Amino acid sequence: MCGICGELRFDGRPADLGAVERMMAQIRQRGPDHGGSWSDGSLGFGHRRLSIIDLSIRANQPMLDPDLGLALVFNGAIYNYRELRQELAAKGYRFFSTGDTEVILKAWHAWGEGCVERLHGMFAFGLWDMNRRVLFLARDRFGVKPLYWTRDHRRLRFASSTQALLAAGGVDTAIDPAALHHLFSLHAVVPAPRTILAGVRKLAPAHWLRIEADGTTTERQYWSLAGIRPDTSLSPGDWVEAIGAALREAVRKREEVADVPVGVLLSGGLDSSLLVALLAELGQREIRTFSVGFEDTPEEAGSEFEYSDQVVARYCTRHSRFHVPNSEVLRRLPEAVDAMTEPMFGQDAVAFYLLGEQVSREIKVVQSGQGADEVFGGYFWYPQLAAAEGAAGQQVGQGDWGTRLDKSGHTSVSLEGGSRAASNNEISKDAWLTTFSRHYFDRDHDEYLRLVTPAFAGPDHTGLLVADLLDRTGARELVDAVLRLDVSTLIVDDPVKRVDNMTMAWGLEARVPFLDHQLVELATRCPAAIRLREGGKYPLKALARGLLPDAVIDRPKGYFPMPALKYVRGEFLTLMRDLVNSQACRERGIYQRDYVKRLLAAPDMHHTRIRGNKLWHLALLELWLQRHVDSLVAGMDHYRPEPAHAPGA
Repeated sequence: MCGICGELRFDGRPADLGAVERMMAQIRQRGPDHGGSWSDGSLGFGHRRLSIIDLSIRANQPMLDPDLGLALVFNGAIYNYRELRQELAAKGYRFFSTGDTEVILKAWHAWGEGCVERLHGMFAFGLWDMNRRVLFLARDRFGVKPLYWTRDHRRLRFASSTQALLAAGGVDTAIDPAALHHLFSLHAVVPAPRTILAGVRKLAPAHWLRIEADGTTTERQYWSLAGIRPDTSLSPGDWVEAIGAALREAVRKREEVADVPVGVLLSGGLDSSLLVALLAELGQREIRTFSVGFEDTPEEAGSEFEYSDQVVARYCTRHSRFHVPNSEVLRRLPEAVDAMTEPMFGQDAVAFYLLGEQVSREIKVVQSGQGADEVFGGYFWYPQLAAAEGAAGQQVGQGDWGTRLDKSGHTSVSLEGGSRAASNNEISKDAWLTTFSRHYFDRDHDEYLRLVTPAFAGPDHTGLLVADLLDRTGARELVDAVLRLDVSTLIVDDPVKRVDNMTMAWGLEARVPFLDHQLVELATRCPAAIRLREGGKYPLKALARGLLPDAVIDRPKGYFPMPALKYVRGEFLTLMRDLVNSQACRERGIYQRDYVKRLLAAPDMHHTRIRGNKLWHLALLELWLQRHVDSLVAGMDHYRPEPAHAPGA
């Protein structure tokens, strides 16, 4: 797990190593164990290392293979690297290290662009082919690892964070109007390739980018989630058995492929609790588990310790429990925002940041339950969408789909014919978008136009995007389309980005077994009616029976709660009022003042459909822009945090 950056020039000049060093400084926290840079004329690489696999100096990066004429900077973990290494050794390749990084170098030499299809894990990397003078950038199937880039006619730069690109200089920091619409409408999700900044883009999940020495660029998608239904039905019990086998394998790989101990972020919910149970089933003893809680409000508890404590007691884990008072949350808020590569509205982001700090003092790698709700239908709106679709009779055309489930739980998929009947295609698209927006959008387009000034008003960017994405799923039922949209697109820039960003801010690697692509392919084929049983996540609940206390399995859906950011009062309100009323905010000219006044009049009453605080959304974006794009306005130094401990110290 690491931080990567680089520059490729097209104008005949050598790479700017000063810019590379500035980028490296911004990603140091992602890799506190080692730093290195390298250049080859027009190409410059920078790397910060968090040592997880092959702890020796042989695995330091940038990694060079002079015999093959290749160089690499890599962030991630390849869980099948041992199998690939054996396959490559049989082809005659010789290795000088024992980790997963070198396997990527040899895989590129053996299979070219097709190498990414063979990689099973989470990754973002830049590879330079010295002989072909080609830069190859790639990102894993679910975008667990970030990869941002910016370019002009002279050069392309890439990095693990927007902060690194900004530090290098020359970035257009104007607000992207379409991204702004997505941010305030779609749970703060800005799907690739956009970011909130017009000059910064991100490589989409399951995509690679090939850049020639003259700047000629080719982009390809190497994997997509089809999630096609089998032609012969499996029983609910069969689905539970197959999913259980695939999940056990995903957990096993993420525990074994590490040369350091692996713990668990234990929220007290079903997903993280199940990870503990499966690790114990695999024979792991004294599992390290970590939980965080915050102060209660009259409306909501600030912790889920009553559930996590039951799991700890059952499996006798080595548990650390952290309770963070509101005074500390307030003091550390700007610091957490500094760590955000993009604005993140979810209160979970701050919670993960503060938890990550504590966990990083004791361990380097954890497993996390992110992704289970999206894959298995755990959020409250999935049953609502299914019910709405049933009431409206919105099932669409009949395609001829065929699949096969092998003994390992993996899928092979074939498609014959179209995904929907052409006669009702447009009708279904309109109906789907209407239903989806009612249950999912934070703000409809009319409210968005009341929020932003005319300079940022425009078409319904989010509605247009979502309609297209729903259609691309090839699903025949709305709930299937939404589940696939969540897993393939929306999850990338909400919970997945949040976990990686906020744990890696402390040099802590988070692994997400519920986003193992083979598990997801299998689960997506499971009928929604089965996944949504018992209020959602039926296969996981059935798997957990006997492994976890019933109270944990049957509890209401939870998360990392932080009530102070939902019911905004006291000093939190003062901070947010100062931000949205600041001179910087007024001069930026994004928000209509009447909308701001309306939120300030009742700050704890205006919530989105998923219970996010609308004032917090406005304040968070403004604070992010001030700290990442602007110099701090007068009077805001009060909120600058004291330096925290250095990661790994």
